[in-house]
Amino acid sequence: MVALTEEMKTAFRTMKAFPVATASKDGWPNVVPIAFVEIVDDETIWIADNFMKKTLANVQENPKVSIYVWGPETKGCFQVKGDVEIRSSGPEFEKMQFTVRAKMAKAPAKTLLIMKVREIYECSPGPKAGEKIL
Repeated sequence: MVALTEEMKTAFRTMKAFPVATASKDGWPNVVPIAFVEIVDDETIWIADNFMKKTLANVQENPKVSIYVWGPETKGCFQVKGDVEIRSSGPEFEKMQFTVRAKMAKAPAKTLLIMKVREIYECSPGPKAGEKIL
C-alpha cells in the first residue's frame, strides 16, 4: 500500500472541496466536488456520500476513485488513486455520520466510501507532470 506524505496531508487540510472522479464499468467518467473528504491514516481516505448519484453508481460497478488535490495554498498538485469499499452501517459509518453532521446538521450522510490509497501522481505543470510519485 502507498502512504501519504506529511506534505500531502498538509495540502489536504487546505482544501475546501475535492474533485472526485469515478468511471462506470463501461468507462463513462464522472467528476464531482465533494467537501467531506477526510484522511483517516496514511493509507486511508474517507469520502462521505451526501448527494451522490452517478458517483455511487460508478463505485458500485467499478470500485476505483481518483481525488485531485490543488489550490492556492497546497504548494503543489497531486492526484490520489485508490480502491473503494462502500459502508452503510457499522462503527466507521457511524463515526463519519457524526463528523459530517457536526459540520452540517441536516446532511444526509447516506454512505461512507473508504478509499485505500494505491497510487499518487504529480499534477503540477512541467517536465514531471503525470509522473507517478508513490
